[in-house]
Amino acid sequence: MTSAPPKTFRIKSFGCQMNVYDGERMAELLGAKGMSPATDGEDADLVVLNTCHIREKAAEKAYSEVGRLRREDGSKPLIALAGCVAQAEGAEAKSRSKMIDMVVGPQAYHRLPEMVAEAVRGARPIDTDMPAISKFDAFPKRKRANPSSFLTIQEGCDKFCTYCVVPYTRGAEISRPWKDIVAEAHELVETGAREIVLLGQNVNAWADGGRGFAELIRNLAKVDGLARIRYTTSHPADMTDELVAAHGEVGKLMPYLHLPVQSGSNRILKAMNRSHTVESYLATLEKMRAARPDIALSGDFIVGFPGESEEDFAATMNLVDEVRYASAYSFKYSARPGTPAATMDGQIAPEVMNDRLQRLQSRILANQLAFNRASVGKDIDVLIERQGRHAGQMIGRSPWLQSIHIETDAVPGDIIAVTTTSAGQNSLAGAVRERAAA
Repeated sequence: MTSAPPKTFRIKSFGCQMNVYDGERMAELLGAKGMSPATDGEDADLVVLNTCHIREKAAEKAYSEVGRLRREDGSKPLIALAGCVAQAEGAEAKSRSKMIDMVVGPQAYHRLPEMVAEAVRGARPIDTDMPAISKFDAFPKRKRANPSSFLTIQEGCDKFCTYCVVPYTRGAEISRPWKDIVAEAHELVETGAREIVLLGQNVNAWADGGRGFAELIRNLAKVDGLARIRYTTSHPADMTDELVAAHGEVGKLMPYLHLPVQSGSNRILKAMNRSHTVESYLATLEKMRAARPDIALSGDFIVGFPGESEEDFAATMNLVDEVRYASAYSFKYSARPGTPAATMDGQIAPEVMNDRLQRLQSRILANQLAFNRASVGKDIDVLIERQGRHAGQMIGRSPWLQSIHIETDAVPGDIIAVTTTSAGQNSLAGAVRERAAA
C-alpha cells in the first residue's frame, strides 16, 4: 500500500541537548527534500519522535506518544520512531506498535528522507546501524542558525557507568574530524550564530590526530563573528590541565562549567564505576576556580542508587554545600534494563528516593537563588536569544547561562550591555545600559 509523499513534518525531541541538535539536523534534511515544518495546530503529514532512553519506562512513554498521534477520524501521519529508544528497541518497536512506519537510530538518521520514501511505498524500514559518524557528511548546508547554536563534535561513551545505557544506544566514543567541526562552526556563524555550544556525551574527550579539546576551543575562538563558546556534557576524567587553562585564557569561552559528579559518596561513586573520587573532583574544581575565579559551576546528581545509605546521601548534601552550585540537575535512580546496576542488591524504595530527591533539590535551588541574587547590580553583556511573553520584552543569557528578561528593542543575536535589577529562582531582570560592541 502506498500513500502520498508527506509535505509537512513535525519533530518532537525529548531528553538531552544532543537530541535537540539531532532534531534540528533532521529538520534540515527533510526541508532539503521539499518538506515544510507544520504550523502550530496543524496536523503534520510526518511526525518524528526523537526519543531519549535515559529514564525508566522511556519506551512505554514513546509508545504512548505514538498512540496519541491517531486522529479522530482514525487516520494517522507517517510516524518515525527515532533516537535512543529506537536504537534500544530495534525491530521490536514495529512489533509493539503497528502505527510506527519506520525506526531509525541516532547514528542513522541521515537516512531519514530515504526511509520516508520507502514508507510511502508501503515498506516499514528500520535502520539501527551504528557507523562511524558518516551521518554528518549527509547534512545540507545551513540556511539560518540560532543566536546560540549547538554543534556536535563527539558521540558515544566508553566510560560504562553501571547505571547508564548511553554506551549501548550511542556506541563507543568517537570524535568528529577537526576540519569538519571548524567548517561547521564557520557555517553557523555565517548564518547567524553568535554563540556555539559544543556537544558530546563526553565532549571533553574529543581528540583528533593528537589535537585535544582545549586546542579545538582555542582555534574556534579565532572565528570572526563568534562571540561565545560553551560546551556540555563534560566528564571529570577528561578535565585536563590544558582545558582548565583555556578557561582562564580564552575570553570567548564562557565562565560556566557543567561537570557531573553524581554522588558525594566515594563508596557510591565506585559502585557507579565513576572514575573520580570526591577528592579528585573537588581538586579539579579548585583548579578551575584558580584559573577562572568567576566560574559558575553546574552538576548532575543521582539519588537512590542501589545501596545508597542515609550516610551516603548526607555526603552528597555536604558536597552540594561545599561547591555551592549555580545550578544543578538531580534525578532519582532509574533502573535501565541491561545495565549492571539494574540487578544490584540494595535497590532503594521509591518513597526513600522521593524524600531524598526533594531534600537535595531544595538545597540546590537555595544555592541557585543565592547565586542569582549575588548577580543583582552587576553590569554584564547579554546575548539576546528570543522574544519574551510581553510586548517589548526580550530574553537573553548572561555569560553564566542565567536567563535575563529585558525591555529593549534589541533583536536576537544582539549582545547588549545590561545592569541586573532583580533576581528570582530561575531568571534575572535587567535594564539596558548601552548596546555592546558587535
